[in-house]
Amino acid sequence: MIKTLIVDDERLARSELKRLLSQHSQIDVVAEAASVAEARIVLEQSAIDLIFLDIQMPEVSGLEFAAELHPQLQFVFCTAFNSYALDAFALNALDYLVKPLDPQRLANTLQRVKQRTEQDQSADGSINYLPEQHGLLLKFGEVNRIVRLCEISRFESIGNHSAVYTPYGKSFLLSSLSRIESRLDPQYFFKSSRADIIRIDQISQLEPGMAAGTMLAVLNDGSEIEVSRRQLQTLKQRFSGL
Repeated sequence: MIKTLIVDDERLARSELKRLLSQHSQIDVVAEAASVAEARIVLEQSAIDLIFLDIQMPEVSGLEFAAELHPQLQFVFCTAFNSYALDAFALNALDYLVKPLDPQRLANTLQRVKQRTEQDQSADGSINYLPEQHGLLLKFGEVNRIVRLCEISRFESIGNHSAVYTPYGKSFLLSSLSRIESRLDPQYFFKSSRADIIRIDQISQLEPGMAAGTMLAVLNDGSEIEVSRRQLQTLKQRFSGL
C-alpha cells in the first residue's frame, strides 16, 4: 500500500481526488490537509509515501512546500493552473495534473508512482542516484533547455533556491542544496561547503584559501570555490595516488 497525503485548501477538491484514488487498491489515503501547516504536522506524525499537492494555497504555496520535502518522498501537483509546470518539474515532481482531473491521466500517474518506488531502491536497499544523462529542464532567459547532469559544473545554495552553473549560463532550481545532494552520485559530485556542490572532473587545481586551513577549488571555467576545512581532507583523498 502507498500511504498518501492530500494537501489542498479546497474541501471539494480534496473529496473529489479522494474519490478518484479510492478506485486504486494500492493507494491508502491516510490523511488530508487544508494547508501546508497541517501537512507538516501529518508528516511529523505519519509515514507518508506520496503527496498530492495543490500549488496556490494561502500563506505557503505548494511550490515552496515541495522544496522542503525529503528527496525520497514522491509528490504530484494537482492544480487548476498550467502555468507552473516548469517550476514543478524543476523540483523533481513526479507529475503535474490539471484540474478537473482526468481518471485515465491519474491512473497513468499512479503507474509512474509504482515504477519510481521500485527504481528508488535497489536490491540491497541502497539509494539509486540519478544517472549522468538525467536531464533537468532549466530556464535561461526566455529559453527552456534540457541540461544533463554531466554538463553541470556546480550547484550553489541561494536561500530556498539553488543556482545551477552550465555551459549555457546560470539557471535556478526551487530546491535546497541538501535535496539536490541526496540525488547526486558522489562519484561525480562533491559538496565543498554548505553552500556549494561541485563536479569533481571540473576541478583544475587547488589553491590556498583566504581563511586558515581552507583551499579554493579552481574550476575549468576559472571560477574559484571555497573548500571548507571539514571537506578538504576528503577532497584531497579523491586526488591521492593509486
